Amino acid sequence: MMVEHLLLLTLLISGAHGIALEDMKGPLDHKVLDIPEATPVPYAIFQFTSAKADVNGYRLSGDSQGVAISDDGWLYLTKPLDWEQQTIHHLEIEALIDDEPVDGPYSVALNVLDVNDHAPVFSQDVYSGEVMEHSLPGVQIVKVSAFDDDNPETPHAELNFSIISQIPNTLGVPLFQINGQTGEISTTPAGALNLRARGGLIYGAREARGSSDVLRKKFEDFCGPVHNVPYDQNPFFTCVERAETLRLDALLDPDYYLIVRVEDLGGGAENALSSTAWVNIAVRQNLWVNPGPIVIKENFKAQYPMLIGTVTSNDQSAMYRLTQKEREIKFPFLINPAGEIYVTEELDREEKATYVLVVFAEDEQGVLLESPMEILITVQDENDNAPKCGINVFEVQENELVGSAVGKLNVHDADDEETTNALLTYTLLSQDPPPNKFRVDTVTGNILVATAGFSLTHTPQYTLRVLVKDGAPGSPAANSAECQVTVRVIDINNEIPIFEHDDYGTITLSEDEPLGTAVVTIKATDADDPGTGSSKVEYHVVAGDPGGVFAVEVDEVTGEGRLVITQPLDFETTASYRLQIDARNPEPLVSGVEYDERATTFVTVEILDVDEPPVFDMDVLEVTVPENLTVGATVLKMVAKDPEGREILFKLEGDERGWLQMDSSSGELKTKQKLDFEEARQLSVRVVAYEKNAPEKQAERDVSIQIVDVNDNIPQLVRSQAFICTKERKPVVLSARDADSAPYGEPFTFALGLKKERSNNWELKAVDGTSATLHLKKAPPSDQTLKIPISIKDNAGMGVTHLFEVRVCNCTELGYCYTEPGTHRWKYSLSTTIGILGGTFAFIILVLIITIHRINKSNKKKKAAGLDGETNVML
Repeated sequence: MMVEHLLLLTLLISGAHGIALEDMKGPLDHKVLDIPEATPVPYAIFQFTSAKADVNGYRLSGDSQGVAISDDGWLYLTKPLDWEQQTIHHLEIEALIDDEPVDGPYSVALNVLDVNDHAPVFSQDVYSGEVMEHSLPGVQIVKVSAFDDDNPETPHAELNFSIISQIPNTLGVPLFQINGQTGEISTTPAGALNLRARGGLIYGAREARGSSDVLRKKFEDFCGPVHNVPYDQNPFFTCVERAETLRLDALLDPDYYLIVRVEDLGGGAENALSSTAWVNIAVRQNLWVNPGPIVIKENFKAQYPMLIGTVTSNDQSAMYRLTQKEREIKFPFLINPAGEIYVTEELDREEKATYVLVVFAEDEQGVLLESPMEILITVQDENDNAPKCGINVFEVQENELVGSAVGKLNVHDADDEETTNALLTYTLLSQDPPPNKFRVDTVTGNILVATAGFSLTHTPQYTLRVLVKDGAPGSPAANSAECQVTVRVIDINNEIPIFEHDDYGTITLSEDEPLGTAVVTIKATDADDPGTGSSKVEYHVVAGDPGGVFAVEVDEVTGEGRLVITQPLDFETTASYRLQIDARNPEPLVSGVEYDERATTFVTVEILDVDEPPVFDMDVLEVTVPENLTVGATVLKMVAKDPEGREILFKLEGDERGWLQMDSSSGELKTKQKLDFEEARQLSVRVVAYEKNAPEKQAERDVSIQIVDVNDNIPQLVRSQAFICTKERKPVVLSARDADSAPYGEPFTFALGLKKERSNNWELKAVDGTSATLHLKKAPPSDQTLKIPISIKDNAGMGVTHLFEVRVCNCTELGYCYTEPGTHRWKYSLSTTIGILGGTFAFIILVLIITIHRINKSNKKKKAAGLDGETNVML
């Protein structure tokens, strides 16, 4: 009665939770029921009803611990189930009449459903890790792990990691991050930038941190002997020794403490269970520090090789290699095994001002241990080059004003322009003839007019001597040079150039005239002194040509100007030009003289329309496509237009392989067949654009299509069978080839595809990137033909397993497999041989019998014929 009341209470609770009573009842049959673990008891599970009449009880058997059934068929719990102990309970139920089974047994499975009743647990309470300063963000420092006893197939065991505290956090930004799924802790970008090791001793290559011998040497180098006190009694030394030894263990002396949390239910859920752990992190000093930039004086007198810097890898076994980034032939630097960098000779800044050294730290196999380091070497300039004078010839007009600039002295100093070594000062030494008509700016080197009144008739030319000195004022290392300057007096520019015609009329041109065509010849004359800048005439198109289609070329001998076409003419853009051309002198006119309309002329150019061919929008067309491009995909869309706006079409020429097709209307170049890099790496075709109604009006463009290889081929064995002689067991060479190119081809990776227990007698050794040798360790007791699975993968990891047939056999003296007579495939058995021989003999006997029979029959006919003849004669 008590059980029935408890079951009734359970049913009421189930109803309150939305479980209908009808859903908890059913016929006695095979059934699977779900029960949450840790369900309070008693708990009604299901009421079974037998189809048999007069049933007055039920019997339960199987994994029934904690489960019972009432006489009216109610299956219920007597104690909570635990998923962690047992996930499924297998039961059998029978219906009874007076304790005798009348229905069943039926199988009933109780699936225990996991509930989130276990918090995740870290595998350790405290983790420790070490990170080197300047390490890249995202590189793993330490990995935490945790486990959860709940069902791993449910969110109850889905764990998520997070950092909830970082101590210290003086910058106010996280320096560390954790992968929520894997538990890997690494530095953030801010951590990579700001993490620094605590100040301490700097260790060099092959110097072990905390080593007493190393510390003694550093102590002596830094402090020197102090009253001959033993090291173990020197408080300063023992303090440093303790500190440096302690730094070896991040757990004992960390720089940062992290509190890490792990949560189930994927993290972030309100009812998630969690636990925490500590992570101690020490920041290690990064010894791989760039010693540059390094400055070396040019022409420095010293004993060479001369030490200029040292690099130290964080790996004490590192081997150093030095190269030059510029890849130039001369490389006056070297590095020794200790990482010391030397310059081997004097440097010359004028020969090369900077060097970029690249230092590699590698292991014995040449694998990089550190990222390559670039060190800038700057050669410091010294004042070892004197100024050099160029050609200095200038002109001055007769009416030149005082203070006018005649010209700037042409002088060059090869020393560094950013230093005083190339700072030049100028001093006028003399001028001939006197009196002094010129002066020189001491800083700029400009030659200026000192006094006016030049006369071409009296003094047509002056010669100046100028001293040029480099270096700072008073510098003892200054260099100097003396430059000669020629100044010619020219006539004043008091005449303007005058055109022969003020208008050269109208010129008619077709729009397809080639560039460089001369349109018209023009000429203006100047009455000033011939051969001077005052009489020289220059022509300028100043109006009517905003696009710069025309220009004027000058004949220096005749002074004529040729109006030429410099850009293509286009009737559709501009059908007519009214050009204004001015004639000017390079020398300025004297005061009071101005250019007027006589120095200006006009040319009218009319453009005739021509039916021009289409024009492409690009001159050079190159495109790169992968070889696995889908058939029908667009490779390139050609764009062209007809200047007259007529309809144009496109066509394709030169497609020798037939891989492409052209949409004549849209200009889309598409694939017609699959591209194959192994067959052709480049396609060169020609696209023609032409007018629909005038096909002869056409334009062509060459199109170059670079096909990029993809990994669409696998390595294939060159041969698929071989034999091994049991006596010598020479290895078999396996060679493979792949139609793909780098990086999808060689080197190949060879591996046995046999199971471990079957591969003990075979061994595969790599020879090079395309071959390997197959070795038989132990000969079999008899000849065998085996098929060995060989896995061959290309450089990108793509490949399959091939069956390589190997015949293991006894060999002849010539090295070929020996086959015993009794084992020839073509030899018949004894019974077969007897049958064949018997049939042969029977056939021979049959032929003999037929032959004898025919002979006898023929003889009888002959005899009969003979008797007839005799009878006739006798008659």
